[in-house]
Amino acid sequence: MLFNSLAFLIFFPIVIFAFFLIPRRYQWVFLLLASAYFYMSFMPWYILVLVFLILLDYSLGRMIEKQQGKKRKLLLILSIIGNLGTLLVFKYFNFFNQNISYLADVINWNYSVQSLKLILPIGLSFHIFQSLSYVIEVYRGKHPAEKHLGIYALYVMFFPQLVAGPIERPQHLLPQLHQKKSFDYERVMDGLTLMLWGFFKKLVIADQLALMVDKIYGGLYQTNSAAILLAVVFFAYQLYCDFSGYSDIAIGSARVLGVELVKNFDRPYASRSITEFWRRWHISLSSWLRDYMYYPLALAAKKKTRVRLYWALFITFVLIGLWHGANWTFVMLGATHGFYLIFGQATKTWREKLAQKLGARQWPKIYRIWQIAATFGLVCISWVFFRAQTLNDAWHIISNLPKGLAQIFDFEFLRYQVLTIATIGSSKAFLSLILAAILFMEIVEFSAAKSTSIRNLIIRWPLSWRLGAYYLVILWILMLGYLGAKSFIYFQF
Repeated sequence: MLFNSLAFLIFFPIVIFAFFLIPRRYQWVFLLLASAYFYMSFMPWYILVLVFLILLDYSLGRMIEKQQGKKRKLLLILSIIGNLGTLLVFKYFNFFNQNISYLADVINWNYSVQSLKLILPIGLSFHIFQSLSYVIEVYRGKHPAEKHLGIYALYVMFFPQLVAGPIERPQHLLPQLHQKKSFDYERVMDGLTLMLWGFFKKLVIADQLALMVDKIYGGLYQTNSAAILLAVVFFAYQLYCDFSGYSDIAIGSARVLGVELVKNFDRPYASRSITEFWRRWHISLSSWLRDYMYYPLALAAKKKTRVRLYWALFITFVLIGLWHGANWTFVMLGATHGFYLIFGQATKTWREKLAQKLGARQWPKIYRIWQIAATFGLVCISWVFFRAQTLNDAWHIISNLPKGLAQIFDFEFLRYQVLTIATIGSSKAFLSLILAAILFMEIVEFSAAKSTSIRNLIIRWPLSWRLGAYYLVILWILMLGYLGAKSFIYFQF
């Protein structure tokens, strides 16, 4: 059941009304049943995978809490094997098997293991990372083992963040699921406002940009360089609005039900460095890998050399890339960001001296704009590996970017190509409206950041202004939104 589907628009109001009408002691039961129904609307039988993971980690968490020493560590290893083994079978087995088969052909080795004919369960990576977070926190003694099986099952299956996060820690989510909820008008309106904003980003910006981006990526070798450059920039906004739009809807719907989920995006394209970008982009994933992957790798050795820290950082980001998908393009995505971060740290002192020498500090606003633009450009290049189907396609795109940039600034070229709109397959007027929507989003999110939330931004406005703003966004969705229930990009992970 997609958030942007008619089924969800029927499902969610029913859940809200029923949730606040039933006796409070049964609220968790109702939410668990609603979450199971929500997940089964995608692939009914794959709920058995979730049941297996829930029973495994619930049992091992209880056992870990009671054990000491090597037995405790062994139980943690069993949980890791069970979770990552499940992920390996569904998501990575065919990828590794295919590459081993290619290698076997090269060295004339008889290798006949067949690929598995399995469909990846929706959101499996998110479920597993959230389950592992629970077991690791119990093992570290930072959170007690959950004794209530139903509440733990709800922790894994809570429908607003069931499919694509945010990835929650047990300390934050489990206590909230134990609390009985009552209707709070301000909280409900805050949640609905955030959901509306998420729908705006998804339907008006992400899905409409997707139509243009898909057209260009589908005919890369018949498209001019300016169109390719435009598609690269458009995809950056498509990806952001698609995933942050999902997160806004998830956080907003959870807030309506009285549950606060962690913030997952914080205006990442306003970052002044790649390091800052990863503090603002997919925050729940980057912090998960920092705490459970990078720190253990970096701090494992007694002698913590800079080279070791760099290797730990690089490995972590390669794994981030591989987490996104079983394809070499995703490995390159992670490796690219790992290289960015290592290069940035290694040259930080030199770059600061250069900026000082060039007098950049005397023009702080211009320097800030330059840093944001440079960071955005590097991120756009990395997203090529996210979107391209093969490494050859990715190289073709990247190699065309300099020429595309030259064409964009060639006014004679633009005079005849009109920003390659004919290639994109969109009218100038429609493209202008989408660009206006992006500008509107940037202004609103910039203003909302100072007010901590969109709701806090507009709550001080007169009632007529607030109603006008809601009406404008809804009208924008109905008139410009893609209403074909297009799936969210991160559902594949």
